Amino acid sequence: MLRALYDRVITLAGHRHALWFLAAISFVESSVFPIPPDVLLVPMIIARPRRAWLIAGVCTLASVLGGMLGYLIGSELFDLVGKPVLDFYGKGAQFREFAATFNEYGAWAVLVAGVTPFPYKVITIASGATGLNLAVFTLASIIARALRFFVIAALLWKFGPPVRDFIERRLGLVATVSVVLLFGGFLLVKLF
Repeated sequence: MLRALYDRVITLAGHRHALWFLAAISFVESSVFPIPPDVLLVPMIIARPRRAWLIAGVCTLASVLGGMLGYLIGSELFDLVGKPVLDFYGKGAQFREFAATFNEYGAWAVLVAGVTPFPYKVITIASGATGLNLAVFTLASIIARALRFFVIAALLWKFGPPVRDFIERRLGLVATVSVVLLFGGFLLVKLF
């Protein structure tokens, strides 16, 4: 089953509309979707290494734009839903303290979440909810997402065939590690 799914993703990666699929996944992942764009980014670069920089660029741009949607969700829906709930429970003042602390270190939070398996969407929404400066948020997002996707592109461009062989020989291990990283990121959100 895993092999069939992998083969399907590789086929999709070579599709003439693959860049649009990647852009859509990158956009929604930054604000609501739980699956990272790497699941399509990696096979696309492996399938077409000469387009690695274009693929990473599309992924970065769409991810940052999706992050802006997450920011908007945090700023607009927090005022409509989150703030009244916090006020009802008498936690409005505590949130203001959290927001001040978050905004002091917000650029670092965006950078870390944008590069690591930590769910980036959590930080995009929190950034909007706390009123992190939009320019700071946008700049940190561009740096973080570009760093993440262009490093992946560079590694796959340089070492693509051995990486593809490794993935194909150890597909179960690669899938397990990917799932552990994904759920580990969500666990970190719950803990902190």
